[in-house]
Amino acid sequence: MIYATAPDEKTAEVIASAIVEKRLAACANIFPIQSIFRWKGKTEKSTEVAIILKTCKSIAQKCEAEIKKLHPYEVPCIVQIPIEDGISEFLDWIAEETKH
Repeated sequence: MIYATAPDEKTAEVIASAIVEKRLAACANIFPIQSIFRWKGKTEKSTEVAIILKTCKSIAQKCEAEIKKLHPYEVPCIVQIPIEDGISEFLDWIAEETKH
């Protein structure tokens, strides 16, 4: 899986739609979050939108690159979270939907 944040819902939807359309992820979940973080020496607070993308490890780097290309942040939050287990039907669906 890839976890990323965006500044607003519209940006998150643009990123998620592009990723799923290009078959770099099978699915994207978008939800509002409150973030507290250090940036350039100061503690900041911001409302953001989180994106969770279900993808395969073999194309995760391509997915990250596409997110970065579409993202307005100077340093966007884009991290991989390994899927360690799950029901086989769901994992098979991810693999099928991200075939190139």
